[in-house]
Amino acid sequence: MPDSSTVLTYRPAPGTIPVTPGVYRFFDPAGKVIYVGKAKNLRSRLSSYFADPLTLHPRTFQMVTTAARVEWAVVNTEVEALQLEYAWIKEFDPRFNVRYRDDKTYPYLAVTLDEEYPRLLVLREAKRKGVRYFGPYSHAWAIRETLDLLLRVFPARTCSKGVFARARKIDRPCLLGYIGKCAAPCVGRVSADEHRQIVNDFCDFMAGNTDPLLRKVEREMNEAAEELEFERAARLRDDLTALRKAMEKQAVVFDEATDADVVAFAEDPLQAAVQVFHVRDGRVRGQRGWIVEKVEDLDPGALVHSFCTQVYGDGGDPPREVLVPELPSDAPALAAWLSGLRGSKVQLKIPQRGDKRAFLETVTRNAEQALAQHKLRRAGDLSLRGKALEELTDALSLDTSPLRIECYDVSQLQGTDVVASMVVFEDGVARKSEYRRFIIRGATDDLSAMSEVLRRRFAQRGDKAGPAGDGTVEELAVGPARKGFAYPPQLVVVDGGAPQVGAAAETLAGMGVTDVAVCGLAKRLEEVWLPDDEYPVILPRTSEGLYLLQRLRDEAHRFAITFHRERRSKRMTASALDTIPGLGEIRKKALLKRFGSLRKLAAASLVEISEVPGIGPRTAEAVLASLAGAESNPTTVTSDPGGAETPGEGAGDTGGSRTGDEGGA
Repeated sequence: MPDSSTVLTYRPAPGTIPVTPGVYRFFDPAGKVIYVGKAKNLRSRLSSYFADPLTLHPRTFQMVTTAARVEWAVVNTEVEALQLEYAWIKEFDPRFNVRYRDDKTYPYLAVTLDEEYPRLLVLREAKRKGVRYFGPYSHAWAIRETLDLLLRVFPARTCSKGVFARARKIDRPCLLGYIGKCAAPCVGRVSADEHRQIVNDFCDFMAGNTDPLLRKVEREMNEAAEELEFERAARLRDDLTALRKAMEKQAVVFDEATDADVVAFAEDPLQAAVQVFHVRDGRVRGQRGWIVEKVEDLDPGALVHSFCTQVYGDGGDPPREVLVPELPSDAPALAAWLSGLRGSKVQLKIPQRGDKRAFLETVTRNAEQALAQHKLRRAGDLSLRGKALEELTDALSLDTSPLRIECYDVSQLQGTDVVASMVVFEDGVARKSEYRRFIIRGATDDLSAMSEVLRRRFAQRGDKAGPAGDGTVEELAVGPARKGFAYPPQLVVVDGGAPQVGAAAETLAGMGVTDVAVCGLAKRLEEVWLPDDEYPVILPRTSEGLYLLQRLRDEAHRFAITFHRERRSKRMTASALDTIPGLGEIRKKALLKRFGSLRKLAAASLVEISEVPGIGPRTAEAVLASLAGAESNPTTVTSDPGGAETPGEGAGDTGGSRTGDEGGA
């Protein structure tokens, strides 16, 4: 845990650090570069790393305490700093920098215009001069499908140099030449100029200049039909269908002049999902995505900076526009650097309205779904779940693997509508049928609320619901006989630090529960606290055990806050008027509109109430009687407007059974 007494012996004297732009490197004891960063003001930036450790982000603290020394290089401008930062990240591959790593390279549709007989092919290699690229595409099969459709209209060469040379030698084309999907320049069916014209027409079509070609093919088809050349007309009809199908595969989102990459992020404290959609000539040509580990506490602007430097610096082709959700602090320098890579102006912008803003929101939804799918895949991996349980067993010094873990959280608003939640994970997987919700009365703070919840939960060990743990509330059975808990947990997790863990451990010890381990997960630094320990357990950032605890904590928090909002909403909408038989919504609204509040309504006379349209003397008497009863018994709980008993709530003030997850994971 970050400790205010931690002294970083390699900290340079503040006066020795220049105030000019520059790039700095942190080294570990072995001399390996572990982090590279740039700064507009080196002194200001580096001083932030050597502030009070308690104020540092835990990942930043881990980095500066892992390092053994720091060095820097001074440059003249921010653009130079950006260039040097990129070069050093590329050279040293520091482990504490955000890394955009693909599990694959993304393919392009390439046209080798530098050859005498240009060919069409799929390429994943770095771009080179003399080759025109379309893409990137998500999958190579998407390119091959498009090519298969278009070769009947643009029968350009697709064979390798060896196949082409062999066909020229034996004077016999390959299969594509026989079926009409290659003009066969290898055997002289078309000249080099004629073949290049076919390739140029193909490039025009892929670049979005489609309307002239469609009109030409349709006109030729109609002419062939009029001249009774039905076979030729049928072939042209099929060509027209193929062109339209190829166009459907490339959705038009903007006007033809738009050349942009639309970038969006979805993040949590440990990782971020990045999605980029490539729009060329107004059409979506491809999409890429990454899941990156956040070593620092990076905001979206910092993620944009790292994205641009790594993705475009590694041979990427910056478009005219890069549309992002937030501009980095060095946006002008970054745009200038990208312009240098492209050879013309590149704009870094936040779309404010219109189609571009709507499309950015679409890309953001894709990023959110990608992050959710990544978490689900990680949670569903049996080997990772086993590794997580093993790590928790070792880190918390447990006797056995915690196959059943229960996590508790309390939710309240300044002492009102205090509720608590219990979520259950068995073998690393959520067991939603075992979730419980508790209504808390009389608790003064989170600690007393947590103690009450644990007393009520562990008073039920066994198949039958036992008496309430605090002796002041009565357990409410839901249904004919509420199910008890299958078996006690091996580990109880509470949302909080040392105070919450101490209260939970004291409660369980007072009840004689000695076979259940207790720990807490504090939000700010993600450290794990154990009872009576002076310092927390620090799990590595990439630990599967920490990831499991975070999922438990976040699920308990979500479940508690959802229940709290439900309770608060019911309290705010319920009134004494709800209990009056025959008084519907229209007449209730009429009463409140006439008098303004329940207090003024209660002070009104029988005659005044009867004057409200739709309210007769008998209804007026019922209204006054109900309001008088509510004043004499202010703790009366009105009925649930839904008319159904909700598991976990009711006059008995208990946690009821939980058979489903209303809020969604």
